[in-house]
Amino acid sequence: MSEQETLRRKLSEPELEHRDLDDVIARLTERAPYDQLQLQRLKKRKLILKDQMLFIEAKLLPDIIA
Repeated sequence: MSEQETLRRKLSEPELEHRDLDDVIARLTERAPYDQLQLQRLKKRKLILKDQMLFIEAKLLPDIIA
């Protein structure tokens, strides 16, 4: 298995969790009285996942010297 394939597999895990968090956050905010602290934690986790995804995507792109 090449490094590219390994990175793509590593990328799929945070992408899946990121999408799942979208659904959880949407359902949580639909209910009138919702836990603001829980919402903040979910959003923070989502940001961490986004950073991880961007880091892996940067490794997948070749270095281009301008």
